Amino acid sequence: MPRSNTLPPFWTLLGAGALGGVFASLLSQSGQGVRLMVRDSQRSRLHPTLDFTALDGSAHLLPIPRCFASDGATTRRLLVMTKAGQVVEALRPLQGILGREVPIVLLHNGMGIAEQVAELFPDNPLLVGVTSHGAMRGQHYSFRHTGKGETWIGPFNEAGRQHRHIADDLARALGQAEWDEQIQRRQWQKLAINCMINPLTALHRVKNGELSTPRFGDALTQLSVELADVMQAEGMEAGADELLRRALTVAELTADNHSSMLQDREAGRVTEIDAITGYLLARADHHGIAVPVNRSLFEAISQKAG
Repeated sequence: MPRSNTLPPFWTLLGAGALGGVFASLLSQSGQGVRLMVRDSQRSRLHPTLDFTALDGSAHLLPIPRCFASDGATTRRLLVMTKAGQVVEALRPLQGILGREVPIVLLHNGMGIAEQVAELFPDNPLLVGVTSHGAMRGQHYSFRHTGKGETWIGPFNEAGRQHRHIADDLARALGQAEWDEQIQRRQWQKLAINCMINPLTALHRVKNGELSTPRFGDALTQLSVELADVMQAEGMEAGADELLRRALTVAELTADNHSSMLQDREAGRVTEIDAITGYLLARADHHGIAVPVNRSLFEAISQKAG
């Protein structure tokens, strides 16, 4: 059944960072209505279009409308792509405004955030996901798609199970997006890779590809052992050798990239260390598992941030 033109765009995307801008652009190019929800403080400096550079290098000016928390009542589907540490703060203004039937989709690095969102919006369908697309943000709403990756989403609560069709809509824009009832397994797999790549590259200020050199061999091996121990305690099938292989594969495939944590550090922004390594440490403490190398990286990045 065709959608009435009087209805707001099907997608409301919260978080106009690098990946959010790229996803908004891809959704728009696929013919799906999308709007960007931005902070009230940005009312005076809104830009009418997004400057998007696709994977093939082609440039596009896309007229994607903006909206604000006050427009939350007209939101039909909310895709949240802020940094992990900003998710709760960004969603809080929507309490009492966002309809209870509106599905909330969380796409961010790390874990432990969905539990907090579920407390804020206990009745809403809640979905979580992981994506490996690459993106960069320039000035004045300029975004570049730097790498095509995989995207998986799944239910965080029972109500979320009724919205598996969201994966199909994302696939229309991304080329691939799939539903996984056991999405926690994929979250842990990505968390493990992030725990190995992000803190090391951020601390030593190196590109991802540098991790494949002998300099980082011992640290990566120890990290993979610690991660496997915690994941097994969490009920996940995980072997240290396989985790190490996956991390090295990602590092090699993204050899020229600066990790998001390194980019945040270089820009003086708050990193996602709390939602990545911090979450691992919390689960390790819960199970009484020692993770000294992960802990030392967490402390080093946290101190640098301070």
